[in-house]
Amino acid sequence: MKIAETVTFGGSGLDRADHLRRDTKELGRLMQDPSSEAIVFWRGKPLIRRGTRDALARVSPQHPVTAPHLDQAIFLGLEEGQARFAVNVTGWQPDDLDAEALAAFLDPSEQQHPEFEQTDVFAELRANMTRLNARDAELAATARAIFEWHRTHGFCATCGEKSEIANAGWQRDCPACGRNHFPRVDPVVIMLITYGNSVLVGRSHGWPEGMYSLLAGFIEPGETIEAAVRREVFEEAGVRVGEVGYLASQPWPFPGSLMLGCQGRATSDGINVDPVEIDDAIWVSREEMMTIFASEHETILPARKGSIAHFLLENWLADRLD
Repeated sequence: MKIAETVTFGGSGLDRADHLRRDTKELGRLMQDPSSEAIVFWRGKPLIRRGTRDALARVSPQHPVTAPHLDQAIFLGLEEGQARFAVNVTGWQPDDLDAEALAAFLDPSEQQHPEFEQTDVFAELRANMTRLNARDAELAATARAIFEWHRTHGFCATCGEKSEIANAGWQRDCPACGRNHFPRVDPVVIMLITYGNSVLVGRSHGWPEGMYSLLAGFIEPGETIEAAVRREVFEEAGVRVGEVGYLASQPWPFPGSLMLGCQGRATSDGINVDPVEIDDAIWVSREEMMTIFASEHETILPARKGSIAHFLLENWLADRLD
């Protein structure tokens, strides 16, 4: 496996078993099978089992909390031949709900459902993604993205009628016009732009103090990856980019993007920030970035661990972008 495939959410070889998604009889049997397991979500937060090594909490689909929601369950695939489902219990309301924490940039709160184990808590995936093994990370990212798609696409885009879940959670059908709708992935370029010994980083409006990352942006219709890299960097920072190459990708379920990591070489180091696009952009030398990654910089924080930005910068520092 190439280094590029080891990025968080990068995949674990899960058998998604597409052929079973329309087999309602077999899926019904699997939901009753004692070897089947379900991962549980609440408001986009997976149920995580705290321990020496944190992991997704896995419960029987017939658990008293999950059983009432199986008609909306997502079939994630087969793990060693055993079925894995995802169930959303968003309707549950904890007694000590902290609405302010839930709305924070990174929700620090955790919720413990009284019918699950004491070690099981609903927790923000971004804050816990590096604590999970590759398989749990893939299951969590997949389920979170699909649940968010269902939450925001409940009505037919053609006629406006309320649509219905189908294909084991991987489709929505319109009962009025017959239109089928499928989960979408938004392609996003994220760029490691270098000029000599320095790399270009920026920050968006509203980010926490000191938070900088690689520049990124959505690919537009009719645009190549390379063109998107050059356009986004120039629009945001006024920097022209010449040579562009692909490095790695990362599924990013916040809400449902595919981050396409690219490397580009700037043709000059002049910066002209568009204040509508971003808050700031700066060049950081390799030596200064090493200080940032060591958490010893006075004003700049390292990119979040688990993000493809952190992955690309870390491997740039190690000279192993392959």
